[in-house]
Amino acid sequence: MREFTVPPLVAAASSGGLADPVFDHARDHPDRVALGRKNARGEWLDISAAQFRDEVVAVAKGLLSEGIRFGDRVGIMCRTRYEWTIVDFALWTIGAQSVPLYPTSSAEQVLWMLYDSEATACLVEHEDHAMTIGSVIDRLPKLKRLWQLDKGAMEHLLTAGSHIGDDVVERHRAAVTPESCASVIYTSGTTGRPKGCVLTHANFMFETDTVVERYERVFHSRPNDQASTLLFLPLSHVFGRMVEVAAVRGGVKLGHQPELRASALLPDLAAFRPSFILAVPYIFEKVYGAARRKAEREGKAAPFDKAVDVAVRYAEAMEDKAFGTGPGPSAALRLQHQFFDKAVYGKVRAAMGGRVRHAMSGGSGMDRRLGLFFAGAGVTIYEGYGLTESCAAATANPPERTRYGTVGVPVPGSTVHIAQDGEVWLQGDNVFAGYLGDKKATDATLYDGWLATGDLGSLDEDGYLTITGRKKEILVTSGGKSVSPTALEERVRAHPLVGQCIVVGNDRPYVAALVTLDQEAVEHWLSVQGKRPLKAAELVRDSDLETEIRRAVVAANTAVSQAESIRTFRILAHPFSEEHGLLTPSLKLKRKAIETAYTTEVEALYG
Repeated sequence: MREFTVPPLVAAASSGGLADPVFDHARDHPDRVALGRKNARGEWLDISAAQFRDEVVAVAKGLLSEGIRFGDRVGIMCRTRYEWTIVDFALWTIGAQSVPLYPTSSAEQVLWMLYDSEATACLVEHEDHAMTIGSVIDRLPKLKRLWQLDKGAMEHLLTAGSHIGDDVVERHRAAVTPESCASVIYTSGTTGRPKGCVLTHANFMFETDTVVERYERVFHSRPNDQASTLLFLPLSHVFGRMVEVAAVRGGVKLGHQPELRASALLPDLAAFRPSFILAVPYIFEKVYGAARRKAEREGKAAPFDKAVDVAVRYAEAMEDKAFGTGPGPSAALRLQHQFFDKAVYGKVRAAMGGRVRHAMSGGSGMDRRLGLFFAGAGVTIYEGYGLTESCAAATANPPERTRYGTVGVPVPGSTVHIAQDGEVWLQGDNVFAGYLGDKKATDATLYDGWLATGDLGSLDEDGYLTITGRKKEILVTSGGKSVSPTALEERVRAHPLVGQCIVVGNDRPYVAALVTLDQEAVEHWLSVQGKRPLKAAELVRDSDLETEIRRAVVAANTAVSQAESIRTFRILAHPFSEEHGLLTPSLKLKRKAIETAYTTEVEALYG
């Protein structure tokens, strides 16, 4: 199949902007819980719709008093926090535009994004961010204001505009139209300089209203409870922004967690107890890995592995039934599944707060078996796909017919087309207006309303999309063999000891790989093996560990031809990190940056 369209569920917005639901909810249901906020003692407090509106209005007045005007752009450099959401909706209330900056951005990256967007002000989280901007502020002539959260920025903004009347705010809000720009989000840039994607209020309204309409029934853990989600994705990334907007528009209680580390995230999941979460595959891999290691420590590895097998077979049987290709789980399989639910599956669900029954995954590909395991364990994960340019999700698996290992069908009201060279093209009201001030790049990406994604993929007979790689990431060996590295990397990463994997081999005689380790898994493995703790430099030389990683590589190679297989690999002492410029905020590999940083190691693979 070359093209597939899903009819729309929502009408395109004809008036208004993103801030309107804040005021509508406060008017219609003032006492309804809108957000959860953690106080200094670590306790989660409920914020009502009326309280939320009042804070948004107060900050909107503060922004006006500080000189922010309709159409101005304001940078936000911060982790995922409650204050970001307040400022976002305050900016949209007065017709200003937010420019998210990644918290780990370098001074040169910050300079480019603030200069290119002509930002007049910026909100930062702490002194390090302030110093980053301070180091380049002499080259930012339009930047007039810099507020710092841990230096009382919110308190200042909440009171600075107290002399401004509500009618002034209302006049600004009334002037916002769907075609107004809501945010300029810079591509995370796996290659090249980031480009500013102009996303309108209409883009966000179509995207989020469609997601809410299509998935609202699975936001709940049980009928009639209030849907809630804990947002831990970076708000500097379009996926996190989509979740923020959808939660507010859909009346979903929203909490914020600034750290993706399992040690910080899991306790907040347990305390906040969301009914639905949206995450990247990394989070689900961590939950699974922690459960597996716990079982092994308790001497229950064999029963756990049996439970995993039962969950996978159960989910596969349910998948076959949904597509009309099977009768569903047998009576014997149902009994096995019921037996393991309390012993194993319930504990996995408890790690995510206990109420989660559905989740959405994006940002990168999820292993099919992992998706099947979670589904069998009682948490259905709907994998989706999208870009900054498509305002997040362009495709997603439908609740009633999830096909694991694919990224689903087009979101309602949009179309997916596979070009002659295999590139995925998208069309819909979620597609962006173009790159800020860059007509050449816009013209190279948008063709008569079609967004050329740069990703390669295929559509099956039911319209489900599978992403097979990136056009720019295809490796061509010196022997002329074209290799898509993504599938190989995902298969190597399936081994519990592997953290990350990057396949190299462009213009080289064969394919090779650099592999990093999952530190928690390795520490557990050393304990089980009866080995003493090893330093990073010792780990990469451990022969038993190398044997384990070789097994992962051999397993990955079984899925490809000999010419495409990984011939050799090297274990690295440290993981690729966003802080060192080797990962994007959505944890994608920055290939060129990694190969440059590890030139010596890559050369050694071919020595």
